[in-house]
Amino acid sequence: MLSAGIATLLQVNFGTRLPIVQGMSFAFLGPYFAIIAMVTTRSNDVATIMAYITGAIILGSVVEIFIGFSGLIGKVTKYLTPVVIGPVVTLIGLSLYGAGAPQAGENWFLSGLVIALIFFLSLVVSRKKPMVSAFSILTSVIIVYIIAVILTVTGVYTPATPGYVDFSPIANAQWFRLNIFFPWGTPKFDFSFLLVILAGYLASIIESYGDYHTIAAVSGAPKLTGAQVSRGISMEGLACFLGAILGGPCNTSYSENIALVGLTGVASRYVVNVGAGILIFLGIFAKFGAVVATIPSPIVGGLYCSLFGLIAAVGVSNAAKADLSSMRNLMIMGFILFMGLSVPAYFSGLEAAGTPFVIEGATWLSDIITTIGKTSMAVAAILGLILDNIIPGTPEERGII
Repeated sequence: MLSAGIATLLQVNFGTRLPIVQGMSFAFLGPYFAIIAMVTTRSNDVATIMAYITGAIILGSVVEIFIGFSGLIGKVTKYLTPVVIGPVVTLIGLSLYGAGAPQAGENWFLSGLVIALIFFLSLVVSRKKPMVSAFSILTSVIIVYIIAVILTVTGVYTPATPGYVDFSPIANAQWFRLNIFFPWGTPKFDFSFLLVILAGYLASIIESYGDYHTIAAVSGAPKLTGAQVSRGISMEGLACFLGAILGGPCNTSYSENIALVGLTGVASRYVVNVGAGILIFLGIFAKFGAVVATIPSPIVGGLYCSLFGLIAAVGVSNAAKADLSSMRNLMIMGFILFMGLSVPAYFSGLEAAGTPFVIEGATWLSDIITTIGKTSMAVAAILGLILDNIIPGTPEERGII
């Protein structure tokens, strides 16, 4: 929340200068999990794992800052078409399947309630009351969390029961966060992790590129300029850099808040700045974070089941901007989707068999290839960029007009 608040202030006042909120992006979950998997082969220490993730975020943020300030964003979008971005975003959701039902299954009563409420509020109630959709996820979590608290307080749930609410983090937490800078220790850098996390950054840049144009249209702002887009991307990179220093994840523009601007008609930058200030306060107010940390794992699992599939669907809708009747596009998208799932399975199989991929005399290179090969998004992005840009196709066919 602290890093999201700072990111929002940077974007609203120095970036696009549009009323757009910044927050954590799903696009980076795949790379994070890939880095975690690689680091755990060396150490299971949480601080060490987070130090490597912090290092990867910092390296990637430098690239995003450069893309923004150099004005390369316009050229990048010519090469990153819906033919590539669609399958890559789809794989963000599909690659996270291991964090859905297994976690929700710890207590299907709680997770099932979360799923049912999200669908009911966002897809049924919202038809008559559109504003409900904006708060459907938060409302669902609060309702089920209260139920879990009641079951815990009445003794129905014991500490051994999945779904039990442990209040000790609240009691143990400080009132205000003191270890603000580098809470995970000195960042650790691994070049192979940079290549992995860049897949997340590229997806985030393209998503933000579209969000900037959308918020400009929804808020009634003048037509977006290239300079605004460049400043926006550079500020997102700077926000990721600062967020890493503060121990937070990567930030990007939030499409949900764009929808809120359209629903409420409130497009004031002053309002967004106030919201950013609240985020910063809550990020420093450690007791609030401790309350969030008490949310039981099955409730989070229910959220995963509801939302990760939506990410995959968003990828499909992005791919639909290209010509889906084109055999060229279908071949490329089908191939990179399949390879994005199959190549990581291949590398995981090598490790399971005790015969990891190794290049004699170039261990560093084999580490890079293995890290990329085990990341669905990276595999799809690399193969997609190559195929979509070397195989002839019209701009209309590729979805860039």
